[in-house]
Amino acid sequence: MKNTGINGRSGFTRFLILWSGELFSSLGTGLTAFALTASAYRQSGQAADSALVLLLSFLPSFLIRPFAGVLADRLDRRFLMMIGNMGSAMGILLVLPFIRGDGVDLHAAAPGLILSSLCAGILSPAYKASVSDFLPPELYEKAGGLVQLSSAAPLLLSPMTAGILMMHIDVSAILLLDAISFLVSALIIDLVRRGMAPTAEREGGEENTMQGANSTAPAADRDLKEDLLEGWTVIRSRRGVLILTVLVGFLLFFVSLLQALLTPLILSFSTITRLGMVQTLCACGILVGSLILSTLGGSLLRVRSLSLCLGAMGLFFAFIGIRENLILIIIPGLLFFMTLPFVNTGIEVLIRRNIENDKQGRAWSLISFITCFGAISAFGCAGFLADRIFNPLMMDRGALVPLLGRIFGSGQGRGIALLFFISGTSVIFLSVLLSRSESIRALEESC
Repeated sequence: MKNTGINGRSGFTRFLILWSGELFSSLGTGLTAFALTASAYRQSGQAADSALVLLLSFLPSFLIRPFAGVLADRLDRRFLMMIGNMGSAMGILLVLPFIRGDGVDLHAAAPGLILSSLCAGILSPAYKASVSDFLPPELYEKAGGLVQLSSAAPLLLSPMTAGILMMHIDVSAILLLDAISFLVSALIIDLVRRGMAPTAEREGGEENTMQGANSTAPAADRDLKEDLLEGWTVIRSRRGVLILTVLVGFLLFFVSLLQALLTPLILSFSTITRLGMVQTLCACGILVGSLILSTLGGSLLRVRSLSLCLGAMGLFFAFIGIRENLILIIIPGLLFFMTLPFVNTGIEVLIRRNIENDKQGRAWSLISFITCFGAISAFGCAGFLADRIFNPLMMDRGALVPLLGRIFGSGQGRGIALLFFISGTSVIFLSVLLSRSESIRALEESC
């Protein structure tokens, strides 16, 4: 398998600098996500409003990623990451005028959220593909653990911090901190970019160096549609990658329901400060899982182990919030998030090792596009499922209370707990499908 990563300590050092910048901006993003979703729910009491914040923050990024992936293979990936960070900062600044005390005018703030999301969509494929620029294959698992850790930052540190900050400052100040974090990340990326050779030189080696600027001409002359179709061909030609992609799409649907509805579930019987505390304690599982993964590396990343971790994830998911008790959210939530790095990184490594580096930008963008249908669907229907179906069924006189009331209780938010139980059971079913797929096991054998 071709690899163009920078070998040795220098490559990993540059990766760590780049990673630190993305970690910092992720923290700011987490502050904004918590503040806006909690404020939207507290303002209206409807799960649909908090889900709408997530939808506006996610859908534009989802739509642009196939094109962003092509750009990640054509242009300097660090430059694209700088553009993504600066554009995201501008989007957040456009939201600020529409903050009203502890609430937000979602319709007026939508353009800013959409712009920030679009720029995040440009950033994401470039960042993911850059791992292969810096590192040789034997360091992919170690880098994967660190990437999972930075991705977990919005869950790990931001909620408790935002919950405490919201007691002393308003939402607009939190959004300003997020904008600053994006700008700092862009500066860090620029420092890394200044010390690196152009992408074409790294990938072409000595031959490209001799040819100079003309070496990139064939790629520049290619049709955008051609690149997109080639990305699809790369995925389709590897049956295991295609099956794994579809399976991840279903997984993202259920996990996104948790992301959209955990805030309404907790706020139905507790406070914003405790919401932040619970989310942070649960996300500590990601920290533990990421540290174990970075230490043990690929020894745990096998299809059999992956399916067991996925099954455990579903089991813990099913019991999140089964009663109105914060401890009964924290314990299964902590264990759920502990399995997440193993599942995410295991899937990523299986795919990464079966796709050539020079095609990874367009391949990852299409994979994200396909799998994110699950997340988009979840964000789009989460509010309807909670407010119109499951919560009414589990209110004091709901139709399912005589049957399930002794298990889940009754009242506001109990329908969400039932929905989580059904989602967790479905994830267990996905783990069984993964373990029985011959095509997915073939991916492991080809690594």
